[in-house]
Amino acid sequence: MHKDVDVLVIGAGQAGLAMGYYLKQTNLNFVLVDASKRVGDVWRNRYDSLVLFSPRRYSALPGLALSGNPKGFPSKDEIANYLEDYANHFSLPICQNTQVERLEKAVNKYKVITSNGEWIADKVIIATGPFQKPFIPNIHKDLSKRVNELHSSEYKNPSQLPIGNVLVIGAGNSGAQIAAELSLTRNVTISTGHDVVFIPQQLLKRSIFWWLDTLGLSKVSVDSKLAKYLQKTEPVIGVELKKLINAGHVVVKERTISLQGQEAIFKDGTKLKVDNIIWATGFQYNYKWINIPGVVDLQQRPIHSRGISPVKGIYFLGLPWLSRVGSAQLNGIAYDAKCIFSHLIKH
Repeated sequence: MHKDVDVLVIGAGQAGLAMGYYLKQTNLNFVLVDASKRVGDVWRNRYDSLVLFSPRRYSALPGLALSGNPKGFPSKDEIANYLEDYANHFSLPICQNTQVERLEKAVNKYKVITSNGEWIADKVIIATGPFQKPFIPNIHKDLSKRVNELHSSEYKNPSQLPIGNVLVIGAGNSGAQIAAELSLTRNVTISTGHDVVFIPQQLLKRSIFWWLDTLGLSKVSVDSKLAKYLQKTEPVIGVELKKLINAGHVVVKERTISLQGQEAIFKDGTKLKVDNIIWATGFQYNYKWINIPGVVDLQQRPIHSRGISPVKGIYFLGLPWLSRVGSAQLNGIAYDAKCIFSHLIKH
């Protein structure tokens, strides 16, 4: 049985909820569909020790502040519960446990086929975020089964790992945090293909996000030279790992170019016998369920200009660098959601 709506939002994470906030202020008939059992489950399922880099003041969605000290840093469970409270506070219409299986055209509208039936919508907002399909390089295929390996999205805490050393491949923010945590109980090596740039969480007793906001850096357009430079040199926020490296508690190696049995071979020719590997190598897009030409390219990357697809009535929301430097921040989503909402209303 078809269900007709004006707007269907795919994903009820922070991006989908922010869009729901604006849609709720209209007479439009809309719904959010999400594969999770509860709002906020994506955050609940991340590693146990995760604490946000941004203070509560910079971690809220439009219309509802996070409770607690605005200068304090929220845990991942706090954010998960906040998102659930947010959905309830604004009475947003959400269909949980609903996996989107296909998106296709349907005579001037769109058909969204899900695990719980079909929807027909005038407009579709894809708010599934950037963390879709864990990426692990092909070099892992030659790895011995004796080596325990986990993607960063599977990592919860050190108790998951058998006794032995750890090689963390990838030195982004997740890799840096996980390496720092594991170094408290075992020998850790972190492998990276680029120089790691660290910036402190606080500068002159102010959050780095306060400085980004005050100086206007978070508002810099994605098309600017500065934004393009920052995309190539995205820094690690916090200096905990830097201190551990300087103290010799974490060893830094160049890019891992090969894995043979239990041995990792690095770009500089050195080798390391490993017992555990954490793949902090990021994610790939997975839009194979989109069956509309012109929405994604051959590499499954979304085609859009500031979230607006060239295919009329299709939008993307919740992606890093969507329109500005701050698009990846929780409070930066509000700007993107409002811009897309305005475009949707006008058209």
